[in-house]
Amino acid sequence: MECWNAISKGLSRGIMKYRDFKFILSSFHYSTFPVLLSLGMLLGGCAKSTLEDPHQIVIWHQMRPDERVVLKAVLDKYMAENPGIKVTALYKETEELRSGFQIAAIGGAGPDIVYGPSDQVGPFQVMQIILPLDTLFSKEYLSKFDRKALVYSQGHLYQIADKIGNHLMLVYNKAIVHEPPKTMDELISMGKEFTYPPNNYGLVWNYTEPYFFIPFLTGCGGWVMDSLGNPTLDTPAMVSALKFMKALRDKYRIIPKSCDYETADALFKEGKAAMIINGPWSFGDYKKAGLDFGVARIPFITETGLWPAPMVSPVGYSINASVPAWKIHEVVKLIRFFLSVQVETEFTKHFNTIPTRIEAYDDPAVRDNTIVRESEYQMEVGRPMPIVAELRAIWDAMRPSYQAVLGGTESPERAAKEMQRNAVEKIKEMNE
Repeated sequence: MECWNAISKGLSRGIMKYRDFKFILSSFHYSTFPVLLSLGMLLGGCAKSTLEDPHQIVIWHQMRPDERVVLKAVLDKYMAENPGIKVTALYKETEELRSGFQIAAIGGAGPDIVYGPSDQVGPFQVMQIILPLDTLFSKEYLSKFDRKALVYSQGHLYQIADKIGNHLMLVYNKAIVHEPPKTMDELISMGKEFTYPPNNYGLVWNYTEPYFFIPFLTGCGGWVMDSLGNPTLDTPAMVSALKFMKALRDKYRIIPKSCDYETADALFKEGKAAMIINGPWSFGDYKKAGLDFGVARIPFITETGLWPAPMVSPVGYSINASVPAWKIHEVVKLIRFFLSVQVETEFTKHFNTIPTRIEAYDDPAVRDNTIVRESEYQMEVGRPMPIVAELRAIWDAMRPSYQAVLGGTESPERAAKEMQRNAVEKIKEMNE
């Protein structure tokens, strides 16, 4: 009962509008059972929120298993240096974290700190469930970071990232590919050379998901929305990109007939794929698998004169708006520890991630890291991932029509129109 009262109190303060509640419910589509299970646990015990415990700090995050090992090591060090403080780090799958945090924070519960990609900042800020950080971190302190690490919404800072980039790029097996392709024509030619169906392919990646399609859309001159958040899907660029995707599979035959993330990842790790399009989150696994790999820009598209531009997003820390004022000092202290040069470079050493502290760029682990340098080179032509709530509606609108093109049941021209129509409808519903 206390939990429902807390939610009611949040509603009465105007924290959550009807559109926001509909937005939360829409999240359950992606991971229904885990989310509902978490919700049940939350509603059963949110009155005992650790937010009220001055000696415990809770962080929800999306780090992979190998990253969690490093996270545990740095947290053990922090707790040893800060006796009496216990930090609990809880992993949540992406959609579970997003929807679970929304529901928990509205009721005055949830973690003290939420860690994740920048695109979650927009919805969290609209719902007023994360704190503006402008007054908690000085301008002098913030000046020590790459500007791309500071995520603003509505004129205020809501997230400070410990990693920037988080973008797609071309990863190649050096035992197979001695020099990565620089143009799409070279990619196709090289892909044919290394493709021997049904088990060996020149190129693999999770091409069935719209997010992994974005570099080809931008390489054809398209984008997902305009500056006002209106979808821009029914365009010649979209049609061209869809046709090119189909051609890679059906005409040039350098990619599998179907390929999700797990399939692509396994083929590359097993040495059955010469190249893969993936992000820095995969580097740790490839290193662990003993692969000698390199990274490069996704090849240039000669016909358009454009480099494919993947979405670029920082990953970082935000603070629950329900954290009591008397606890803020300890929460900020922990975040500053996470954002220290020592911790950021520790993650770089293990996972080849791009740190955000300017001072870290002089560390040999960063300065002399070829993979980090090439990742930065790809990031130069990337485009910032929009942090507005409308992006979720656009993903949902793109997916069925995009996959229908791949399945041969819809033409690229019709798919582009359907994507646009569905996106407009979904955004309208979300804003009603």
